[in-house]
Amino acid sequence: MENVEVFDALNKGRGLRATKVFKAGDVIFTEPSFAAVVFDSLSQQVCHTCFRHQDKLHRCSQCRFAHYCDRTCQRAGWDEHKQECAAIKKCSKVPNETIRLAARALWRIEKDGSIVSEGQLTTLDQLEDHVADMSADGLKELKGNVHNFLDYWPHSSQQHEVDRVSHIFGVIKCNAFTLSDQRGLQAVGVGLFPNLSLVNHNCLPNCTVILNHGSQTALNPLFHTQSRIELRAQERISQGEELTVSYVDLLNVSTDRQQLLKQQYFFDCTCECCSQHLKDDLMMAIKEVNGKKPSDLEVKEVTQLSLKALEKIEKARVEGNYHEVVNLCKECLEKQELVLADTHLYKLRVLSTASEVLSYLHYFSEAADYARRMVEGYMKLYPPNNAQLGMALMRAGVTHWHAGQIEVGHSMICKAYGILMITHGPTHSITKDLEAIRTQTEVELRLFQQNKDAYYNMRETALKKVPMSAMAEVIQDTIKAWGLI
Repeated sequence: MENVEVFDALNKGRGLRATKVFKAGDVIFTEPSFAAVVFDSLSQQVCHTCFRHQDKLHRCSQCRFAHYCDRTCQRAGWDEHKQECAAIKKCSKVPNETIRLAARALWRIEKDGSIVSEGQLTTLDQLEDHVADMSADGLKELKGNVHNFLDYWPHSSQQHEVDRVSHIFGVIKCNAFTLSDQRGLQAVGVGLFPNLSLVNHNCLPNCTVILNHGSQTALNPLFHTQSRIELRAQERISQGEELTVSYVDLLNVSTDRQQLLKQQYFFDCTCECCSQHLKDDLMMAIKEVNGKKPSDLEVKEVTQLSLKALEKIEKARVEGNYHEVVNLCKECLEKQELVLADTHLYKLRVLSTASEVLSYLHYFSEAADYARRMVEGYMKLYPPNNAQLGMALMRAGVTHWHAGQIEVGHSMICKAYGILMITHGPTHSITKDLEAIRTQTEVELRLFQQNKDAYYNMRETALKKVPMSAMAEVIQDTIKAWGLI
C-alpha cells in the first residue's frame, strides 16, 4: 500500500491520503473482500463465490443453500463456505445476510487472523462500530441479530463474547460495501473491505469504488473467481491530499443527504457541497415560462402530488405492472411540466423510470425522449467523471440507438465511454461491452451519413426479421456484408 497512508483526519477520525500524484482513472489500490455474502433475495440467482448473475447455477448438495457457476467456483469458494455449510445443515433455517456475513468474518479471523495481507492497514476490531450511537430501534435489531447469531454459531468454533459479536454487527452496519454483479448494474451482495473502510466520505469525492470481477474465462481458474474492489481517482489528486468517496448518491438535497449519513453512518457531513448547499437550488428548481413563475401554492400541490405518484409508480414497478407504471409516469409528468424544472429531483426520478420501463417494453422512440431530458438534467447536477452519470448516458445512448436516432445515440455512448474508462477502467465488463457498442454505432453512423435511406431500410429489414433485442447483431452482419467494417 505504498500509494496511500493512514492519517488523523481530525473530527472525521482516521483517513487515507495519497503519497503520490494520481491522474483521473488511476487505480489507487485494489482490495479483495475480507468476507462477503450474496443477498438473501438473490441467493439462488447469483454465484456465492464470484457474484455473477447466471441463468443456471449448481446448488451445494450438502446445505442446499449456496449456489455456484460451476465446479471451479464451488472449489474456489469451499474454503470460505465449508464452516457455513455445516452450520446451515445444523440449523433448520438459513440466517439472514448480516448474520452470514458476521459469521464469515469471524471464521476468517479464526482461521487467518485479523490481518490477512501485508497491505492491510487496519483490522475489523479497530474499525468504529457506533453501537453507543444507535437508536432504540437500531439496538433492538442488533440484539436480535446477536441472539440469532449465537444460535447459528457452532460449538466447535471459537466462542465469542456478546460485546465482540455486537462490535462486528456494528462494523457491518457502518462499513459494509455493496457488491454488484459482473456488469455493475445490480447490487447482489455485501462485503467487508478493511482498507476501504478508512476512506472518508465527501459528497463531491475525488475517488470512486467499483467491483472488478476479473477474467470471465474458466480457462484460467486462478482469475475466474477473483473479485476485488478498485479505488480509482475521478480527478487529479495531489500528493498529501485526502482520498474520499461518496457514501450516498449526490442526487438528494444537502439536508436529506446529511440526515441519511447521520442515520446510517453516525456523522454530520460538513463537506463543501453540504455546508454551501451546492446544487440544492437546481434540485428543487421550478419552471419559469416567459419570465413568469408558478405560485407557491402550485409548487406545493405539484410537489405533494409528485411524492404520492412516486410511491404508486414504485409499487406498480415492483409488482411488474409496467403499463401502469408508464401511465402513472405520464400523468405525473403532465402535472409537473409547467411547474417543475427538468433538474428537479422528483421530475428526474419520473423521467428515469419512464425511460427505463418504456425501453423494456420496446417503445424506444418515446423512451429516448424521456432519457434525453433525464440526461440533460443529470449533466447539470453530477460532476463530469461520475459513475452514475456515465451509466445514465450509456442507457440513454443505447435507447436512442434502438430508436434509430443514431447521431444522438452515438454521441451519448461516446460520452459514457469516456466517463466509464475513468470510473471503471478498460478491463471492466461493462466498459468492454460499451466499447463494442461504441464501435458498432460508429460504423452505423458512417452508413447513416453516407446514405440515410439505406440506413433506415436496413433497420426496417432487421426489425421485420428479428425482435429488437437481437437487432444489433443483424445490423452488424449487414454492415459487414456491405464491406463497411
